[in-house]
This record gives sequence, C-alpha cells and structure tokens, in this order.
Amino acid sequence: MQNKEIFNVFFREKPAMMLVNLKNAKNEVYASSLAKQIDCTYSHVVKILQEMEKAGLINFEKQGRLKILTLTKTGAEIADNIDRIRALL
Repeated sequence: MQNKEIFNVFFREKPAMMLVNLKNAKNEVYASSLAKQIDCTYSHVVKILQEMEKAGLINFEKQGRLKILTLTKTGAEIADNIDRIRALL
C-alpha cells in the first residue's frame, strides 16, 4: 500500500490537510484559498471549518468582509501531530 493510501486509512484526507495547510501558511488564509489548496469545494470546506470551530481547533477572525482562519493552540498541536504521522508513513 502506498504511503498516501495508508495515511487516508487513518485520517480523512481533506480535514487533516486543512489543518496542516493552516499550520504551514505563510500568509493569511481564507476559506476560499484553503478550498483551492486542498482541491475541495468552498461549501464543503466551510462545513468542515464550522465543525472545527465548534471543536475549538480554529478561529474565524473577521476583517471587514473577510474571515481570516487561524489555528487555536489545540488545533496547532493536532496539525503538528498529523504532519509528524504523515512524515512517518
């Protein structure tokens, strides 16, 4: 089994990659830019982000009409662990 396939066995790829991409972001991240990065629809990304916000993993920071995404401390720790596991596989 390929590394990517085994990773997907343990984690749902899109939500896991959303956290990792937020952790590794150099600039401000919006839901629309995140959707493009992980090749997912905007509506699906927003639905997942809302669940992550309820779980305390991310924050939405409103700046005018835009909502900037940031990881909470817990979200950053989970993203670090996902990245480490992905590297091991």
